[in-house]
Amino acid sequence: MLSSKSRLIGVFALLAYSAASLPADDAKLFAPCVACHGNKGEGNPTLNAPAIAGQDAAYLERQLRNFRSGLRGTHKSDTHGAQMRPFAIALGDDAAVAKLASHVANLPKTVSATPASGNLHNGKNLYNGNCGACHGGAAEGNPALKSPRLAGFDAVYIKRQFAHFRDGVRGTQSPDVPGRQMAMMARTLPNQRDLDDVIAFIHQQGRSK
Repeated sequence: MLSSKSRLIGVFALLAYSAASLPADDAKLFAPCVACHGNKGEGNPTLNAPAIAGQDAAYLERQLRNFRSGLRGTHKSDTHGAQMRPFAIALGDDAAVAKLASHVANLPKTVSATPASGNLHNGKNLYNGNCGACHGGAAEGNPALKSPRLAGFDAVYIKRQFAHFRDGVRGTQSPDVPGRQMAMMARTLPNQRDLDDVIAFIHQQGRSK
């Protein structure tokens, strides 16, 4: 197991590599993201950090603003969201938020490193009946409906956010209209096995594109 000193050295090395490979302004904004979300925005499930590369810029910008304003990351059960809030607040202004969101959106899309297992037939049926109208037939997302790409998210992150929407941790405040819509939809899957099947189908779509 790596010592705390070794982990810190690794984090600083990643930050330095990121800063050296990006325009100065982008490097400054993206550098704090690297330690958790990865040098390419590919995510790190062990740190509970989702893949963000290739997400729609408007979605990324909205989530950063939600963290900044307290629409997300303030519920006592959202410990990971609470960790994200200081980074969003530190961006400073809306122009910086938009610039960071644009940079991340232009990173190459990722797929889950560990595809979920499940009943793909059942997952397909449930996904098409409950998710596809908003998130796209191949889980590619739909900016017009303010729905993010799901194909790049790892299973643990999807399950956690699904539970947050279902249990009132996310999507309860009036200004968060897309979140409120998702909170209603999160109550439509009857059990955990069905959710596992849906995630398996989502991961399959990500790898087929």
